[in-house]
Amino acid sequence: MSDYATINVVREGPVDWVTLNRPERLNAIDATLVRELWSYFDKLQSDYSCRVVVLRGAGKGFCSGLDLTWFREAGSAMPAGATDAGPGPSLGDIMLKMRSCPQAIVALVHGAACGGGFNLALAADIRIAGRSARMNVAFIKLGLSGCELGTSYFLPRMVGTSVAAELMMTGRFIHADRALATGLVSEVVDDDQLEHAARAMVTDLLAASPVGLRKTKETMTRASEIEDLSAVIALEERTQLACMQGATFAPKNR
Repeated sequence: MSDYATINVVREGPVDWVTLNRPERLNAIDATLVRELWSYFDKLQSDYSCRVVVLRGAGKGFCSGLDLTWFREAGSAMPAGATDAGPGPSLGDIMLKMRSCPQAIVALVHGAACGGGFNLALAADIRIAGRSARMNVAFIKLGLSGCELGTSYFLPRMVGTSVAAELMMTGRFIHADRALATGLVSEVVDDDQLEHAARAMVTDLLAASPVGLRKTKETMTRASEIEDLSAVIALEERTQLACMQGATFAPKNR
């Protein structure tokens, strides 16, 4: 669909299949990958013809994190979340774009998802893991804080503070079965069944109305930042009224 060098984007109707495409480097993150992912998710902000994004990695793993070979050759003293010494998007900017885009994002995680690669999975709405999946907060292993690229926002909300602290403070790997038990992923399948599981999930997502799907993501994101229940209910009521005004709202007798 596009002339990207490090990602492959295939549009199937209202669904984009996005593959991180640096398999020779385990899809490690370099400046080009950051720029291309940012460009892709930036374009999605107003592209309502796309309703679902499936994000996956080519080859043996999802994404091994920062490309340390590139990082050393760049000769920069930037932090792990940066891209290059000049102006341009950072990896953190991609997380923000993923959370603000109106599409539901399904991450298919197999093999390694480390550091920034782990955060790409965390920024998705739904995560399905292959049995080979192994994820970790790699920053703490590099002598940095375990709080990077939204990790301290995402993980405690997903798995609770104790498990999040363990993962962020130790850099331990969490494998597929434990990820399922803690709620980090919604499903675990054999690696060769990941696409099949994704297609089943996409079918269910597309069964929702376009407006309802977009508003559900938007409201869930906003509600996660509100502590007052009455404010959340008021937000939900406004969202439902907006959906009822759409052409796809069609109440049926049950």
